[in-house]
Amino acid sequence: MAGPCSARLQGEAGAFTAALRTLVNNPQFSDVTFVVGQEQQKVFAHRCVLACRCQAFRGMLSQGLAGSEDSSSSIPPQGPFILGNVQPEVFLAVIEFLYTNSVTLNSCIALEVLTSSVEYGLQDLCKLCIKFIKDTLSVEQVCEALQAAVTYGLADFQQHCLAFIEACTAAVVRTRGFHELSDAVLAWVLRSDHLAVDELDLVQAVREWAHVSSAVLERPVPEVAALPVRELRLPLLAPSELATLESLNQQDLLIPVESIAAAWRSHALRKASGVPSHLCRPRRGTRPRDHHRHLDPHAK
Repeated sequence: MAGPCSARLQGEAGAFTAALRTLVNNPQFSDVTFVVGQEQQKVFAHRCVLACRCQAFRGMLSQGLAGSEDSSSSIPPQGPFILGNVQPEVFLAVIEFLYTNSVTLNSCIALEVLTSSVEYGLQDLCKLCIKFIKDTLSVEQVCEALQAAVTYGLADFQQHCLAFIEACTAAVVRTRGFHELSDAVLAWVLRSDHLAVDELDLVQAVREWAHVSSAVLERPVPEVAALPVRELRLPLLAPSELATLESLNQQDLLIPVESIAAAWRSHALRKASGVPSHLCRPRRGTRPRDHHRHLDPHAK
């Protein structure tokens, strides 16, 4: 006689998700409360859902449970848990994902939701955020996205942001996000051969970035700019442009004197001399100058 058969059958997922969505921030049957953001907005949740979906929440919510390792904690099981450093809309997006495995994003919160997804160890939410940001990336947002990609070690996302910057560099360098890049990230961007901007404009953009960073960090311009200025391709500038740059440099000492001297030496010798070869290589957006043919053996 044949034994009993068994099978796991899948019901309609949409109806299940819709039902769970009704529990998002619903005080009915809620057993845990969060107070979120400077607005101190209350967000209601259900301990079992958060704990089974996220290890970080499981650790947070176990603090007040009887029999837990930290049973002496003064935090009651239902909270409230104070989360002052996250926007309510961002936290609710995380909660929505935990309940429904989907998330509602917009360009104002996507990067912050990405940050929360990394902090809470939610890899699937991280992937959804990156896809949305890639699909909606803008000139105004790309530098902030790049900074986040570098911070969280998201290599593919980092390269995507760089490709976007390379395609519209002249517009990107005028944004607030560009001025807020870290020195290391800016230096990394400046190593690209594919930036669509002339070197003279790039030098000016770095000067503006340096003055903003100097004011924010309360450190001298030469100190904050030390890494990025190493990537400026000064030998590409014409003698008249170098002379103007030298005059401006006397005011803020943005560029080391030896770097300017090396550029002048390249002009005098009509070849790259004492300068790393990549600093003599025109970028995609570099305007041609007569002397470039002496610097780049492949130039026509």
